[in-house]
Amino acid sequence: MSGDLAAVRAELHGLLASRAFTHGDFVLTSGRRSDYYIDGKQVTLDGRGLHLVARLVLQRCRELRVAAVGGLTLGADPIAAAVAALSGEGDAPLCAFIVRKAAKEHGTGRAIEGPPLRAGMRVLLVDDTLTTGGTFLAANQHVAETGAVVVEAVCVVDRQEGGREALEAAGIPLHALFTRSEFPAPHAAVSPSPG
Repeated sequence: MSGDLAAVRAELHGLLASRAFTHGDFVLTSGRRSDYYIDGKQVTLDGRGLHLVARLVLQRCRELRVAAVGGLTLGADPIAAAVAALSGEGDAPLCAFIVRKAAKEHGTGRAIEGPPLRAGMRVLLVDDTLTTGGTFLAANQHVAETGAVVVEAVCVVDRQEGGREALEAAGIPLHALFTRSEFPAPHAAVSPSPG
């Protein structure tokens, strides 16, 4: 990673640590309980945070030579749009797409919004957090129906709770910008004040 991207990653790590992590008792999308919650949207809906995420994900898109980036609404939406917008500054702009949780029952009835994905098109799936992999797998199912090829899934934070293994079992490589182990454990999140 170039020095510039290393600085971007370091700044993003700081934003995630200070804004995205909340400790308590939570029920996750997967139905599991957790003593912490990662609200990635506290970073991906912040101008600076989203810019940093988009720079790192766009770099990955360029390395993998993909033509489109997207995923299941809602976690993927800001990331995909920002990456596509940032890519517009170069010679090879990318398309963004949004996979609906349920196909529209009116109009076109599409399950995927955005410029049409075509057979053989290389695409990257994105999301803010990864737990079990269910969100990525649902998005992959709809993308596969278009004939496009998912070359990788990218998440901002991998909670390290089996999602990577579930994706790999489905033939989808994962690239996590960060893993849960790169952030303080809940008991270390608040230091006791001195005597």
